[in-house]
Amino acid sequence: MKALVLDQYMELNYRDFPDPEITPDEVLVKVKACGICGSDVHGMDGSTGRRRPPIIMGHEASGEIVKLGGNVKSWCIGDRVTFDSTIYPLDDWFTLQGHYNLSNNRKVLGVSPKEYRQHGAFAELVAVPAHILYKLPHTVSFEQAAFVEPVAVAAHALNTSHIKTGQSAVVVGTGMVGTFVVKLLEIAGAYPIIAIDKDEQKLKMASEYGATHLFKPDEKELFNQIQQLTKGRGADYGFEVVGMNDTVNTCIASLRRGGTAVLIGNVSPEVTLPLQKIVTSEIAVLGSCAINGEYELVLDLMASGKISIDKMISAIAPLSEGAEWFKRLYNKETGLNKVILQP
Repeated sequence: MKALVLDQYMELNYRDFPDPEITPDEVLVKVKACGICGSDVHGMDGSTGRRRPPIIMGHEASGEIVKLGGNVKSWCIGDRVTFDSTIYPLDDWFTLQGHYNLSNNRKVLGVSPKEYRQHGAFAELVAVPAHILYKLPHTVSFEQAAFVEPVAVAAHALNTSHIKTGQSAVVVGTGMVGTFVVKLLEIAGAYPIIAIDKDEQKLKMASEYGATHLFKPDEKELFNQIQQLTKGRGADYGFEVVGMNDTVNTCIASLRRGGTAVLIGNVSPEVTLPLQKIVTSEIAVLGSCAINGEYELVLDLMASGKISIDKMISAIAPLSEGAEWFKRLYNKETGLNKVILQP
């Protein structure tokens, strides 16, 4: 098969690669669309340590089943599917407790840390376990289905928070996942929904997806303005979708006493927290890791039209042009949102 392979850091090659072999519990999927995630772009230069060459990256994907493992009974050749980015064991204690995203020995498609190498979906074919598959509604295209993974990450963050209708929220970082957090907050009935980002284009997109107020992080009197919008208290919830020291602290500073910070971004392995603010204000700090069963919800929202992703798509390009699109995203070309590659 043809694949886009990270052969060395900063070197992506579209080349021949051995077809994946499937186990009895897996299916072989012919990839129809795969989105370039920001984590793939960061992983390309080795800065995250989670995409060690050689690796086929790509985990935001959809396609059609072309081969079934011997134990697979509930799927058919020709089924249109997407799949979770996390490959998790079914007999793990965390999985059995309803938290497969925290399971031991879990793997992520298109990722190769020191512990494992799991080739992903920037290829003509990808092998995935049958238990992470989800059938596509007929109204959801392959290209749209490539967005299910990032929307599901946002949905898991909201489920983790337990936010209620009418409560206020700040979203710090309105890239792809952050913008979907905004949209899901709107669907959940949060108000106000305050978006913070240094990029004007991202703030504009957040506004189109439901943010009621927009701020840049260096704006004068930022926290006073947030207090004025939240009855003088501060936000009930903060969602941080970057994972850097400044953005985490901005999120926590935006909260009322007794508020909750939900940390989704993890660009930096460590940050410094304002301990006294957290302790004396009884701030709850929650981590939100990946996805834990939100795929069906997201597919239903897409099929119903409550979540539209078409305006997020900047380009649909052949996989053979993938290296060039990675370069453009890595260089932060203005106006580029999601790029979808088609093998």
